[in-house]
Order: sequence, then structure tokens, then C-alpha cells
Amino acid sequence: MNPKLALLQPYPFERLRQLFAGVTPNSAYSPISLGIGEPRHATPDFLKRALAAALDTGLTSYPATAGTPDLRLACSEWLQQRYSVALNPNTQVLPVNGSREALFAFAQTVIDPTRPGATVVFPNPFYQIYEGAALLGGAEPYYVASDPARNFAVDWDSVPEAIWARTQLLFVCSPGNPTGAVMPLDEWAKLFALSDRHGFVIASDECYSEIYFRDEAPLGGLEAAVKLGRADFRRLMMFTSLSKRSNVPGLRSGFVAGDAALIKSFALYRTYHGGAMSPAVQVASACAWRDEAHVQDNRRQYREKFAQVTPVLSAVLDVALPDAAFYLWAGVPAHFEGRLPGLSADACFAQELLAQYNVTVLPGSYLAREFQGHNPGNGRIRMALVAEPAECQEAARRIAEFLAANR
Repeated sequence: MNPKLALLQPYPFERLRQLFAGVTPNSAYSPISLGIGEPRHATPDFLKRALAAALDTGLTSYPATAGTPDLRLACSEWLQQRYSVALNPNTQVLPVNGSREALFAFAQTVIDPTRPGATVVFPNPFYQIYEGAALLGGAEPYYVASDPARNFAVDWDSVPEAIWARTQLLFVCSPGNPTGAVMPLDEWAKLFALSDRHGFVIASDECYSEIYFRDEAPLGGLEAAVKLGRADFRRLMMFTSLSKRSNVPGLRSGFVAGDAALIKSFALYRTYHGGAMSPAVQVASACAWRDEAHVQDNRRQYREKFAQVTPVLSAVLDVALPDAAFYLWAGVPAHFEGRLPGLSADACFAQELLAQYNVTVLPGSYLAREFQGHNPGNGRIRMALVAEPAECQEAARRIAEFLAANR
């Protein structure tokens, strides 16, 4: 077996299952889960119809790794509309089976494990695929904490120059998971300058870009590059997906775009990896990228939900409306620390909340790593407001009641 498999840590939801083993939820309450970031709004009808219609002819041939010209065109048209960014659909866009598998596979394409000290840098807390991709690619992860005083902006200045010098790949996530923070242009300028100086590739995970709460849509990596005079997108790849945008996590559809040389190498890797997208899914995906009405309605639903729930929770927890994404990243009261042997405050909070009020939240420490003596997720919980509004409001009411009963 690949010995690097032993380096992988349990996924957060496996750790959550272990935390809840032996816990009997209060049966007086119906279960409500805010634990998993899985969209639960309805899939648009037009998208289901497009997929069903494509099944008649879409399953009788092997798909090309590069995808159909029409899908690549639809993706490039969306980039132009959303970010005012012009890309060649034939050389700078590549369909993928969701951003998760693409983020992992891209790291295997980029990392050269024969170079001493090969390093992959990413925020802490983080999406666990970044860590697994680095480890299985033969690189060392380097975890960069975020600053709560600066809306959880990642503290890139804390990374030593010696680490940047051996970095091969940098994962960024904007809007961020779990914080919802959006990277501003000056942060992109800093990272581009570091990439130029040290030659590392930037992988920009932007799967939450269409769920936001401000008037201005979140800045994207390709958009930032154009604004900063880097229209060749050198050493930059953006990753996006229909899962959150269109409420189709089961479709497994997204695309990557950016540096043509990186796209060429990634397409070669994917040809051998077997990463081609189903022809029927490609047809439906092109329809989804060309429709904005359902995206606007989806965003409206999240905005209404967050407007209802955030004030209730901010009265009892350290939490505020994020820039974007569908998570609340909340600090729990300090008195939960040490209440249960061997558990951090956030894990204790999650376990007791389930037992007493049958609401599931994810401990923040499960989304981060202890690094240089500190786990930046300790004492925080992530709540995914993906359920229907009434269910989210009921969960917020129960959490407020739970905290009143556990002062």
C-alpha cells in the first residue's frame, strides 16, 4: 500500500461521528443538522430537464477529457460576464468533475516530490482536501493561521521567507471555508509578488463565489490578475463548481481556468487519471452556466436566511454576518473549555448541544490543525445554513436556549 496513506487524518465528519458515538440526542426535538456544507435548496427544474434530455444520446460514447467545445465556451462566457475576464475556451478552460477532485488532482500535477523540502502552503483552518493532496503528492503542508481581528484574513506575513522559497503550490480559498472571508485586491497583489519571486503556483478555490451578502460580488483570482496587469494568468489556476451555485452537488461538475501551460499539463494528467465528465452532465452544465436567474434566486434565499438567523445567534455567540459563503463561524463561550475531559471547548459545545437540543454543528478545531502550538479553530464552531429557513430559525432558537441553560 502507498505508505503516504498513513499520513492522512480522519475527515472532519468522521471525527464528528466519533465525537457523537454514545450520545443520545434529546428525542423531544426533531434533529437539525448545521454540520455539513451540503446545499439543500431545490435543484432548478430546467437543469433536471436538460440532464434527462441528454441521457437519450449522452451515454453511448466515451467523453473527451477536454470536454465539449460548447461547455468550454459556456464556461468562458460566464467568466466574461461575471468577472469581465476574457479567456480562450480551447486553451485556458478545462471542465472537471467538481472542484474537490480537481483540487486534489491538480496538486498531483504540480508537485515535484524529488525536490528537497517540497512544500504546499494553505490557510488554517482549511478544506481538508488541500492537506491530503499535499501529503499524497509527496510534499510537506504548511499551515497559515487567519486573524480574527481582521475578519479572519489569512496572515501571509507570518510565513517565513525560507518556507516561500521551497513552496511549489499555494492553495487559497476566497470566499473562505469556514470563515466566509473574501480576499481583497491588495492581498492578491502580495501573493502574486511572492509567486513571481519564488515561482510557486497559486490554486484559487472559488466554489462559494456566488453566495454573498454585500452589494459587490466577491473578487476572483483571475479578475484580480487582470486588474493587476497579469492577463496571461501566469502560475494561476481558479477552480469553481456548480454544486453551491446551482444546488447540484450530486452532478459533480465544475471547471478550472487560467494559465494555458498549466491547463495543458493538467489535461495530460487527467487523460491518464480518467477525469472526463459524462456527456449528459456536460450538456446540463452548459445550460447551468448560461442561466443567472436561478443563481440570483438562490442568493436571495441565503440572504433572507442569514438576515433572520444571524441576529439571533450574534446575541448569544461571537458571530457576525460573513462576507460570503453559507457558513457562520462562531466563537463559543470560554466556560465550555474543560467541561468534558479531553474535549476542546468547541467539541464540548457540539456534543452537549446534540445531547440536549438535537442540533448538529461542526467543531472548528476539526477544520484546522495544531501548528506551532495553536489550533486556530479551537473555541469556534461552523454552522452551515443550508436547510430551509424555518429549520435554520428553529436551530438558532434552540442554540440560544441551550446557551441560556448552560451559562
